[in-house]
Amino acid sequence: MGKGRHEIASQERRVKRFAIRYGLHLMKAQKPFGKVLEHGGYMLRDEETRDIIFGNKGYQFSADLDEIEAFLEANTRPRD
Repeated sequence: MGKGRHEIASQERRVKRFAIRYGLHLMKAQKPFGKVLEHGGYMLRDEETRDIIFGNKGYQFSADLDEIEAFLEANTRPRD
């Protein structure tokens, strides 16, 4: 069973706050198409370098919110 609209919005806000703590920006596809509609729709960008650090494997916006959240939990440490 899929997530409801409110549950997705809540998870987006939570992940966005989590990313901001580490100098990252959650990016969402504005006009999803093809693969993005099926799976994904999100990327993470480093605010300092402007490099995409997650969610562009194979195609842009390839990560979903659960993948972004797991990536953040596994790979982040506080900035100095």
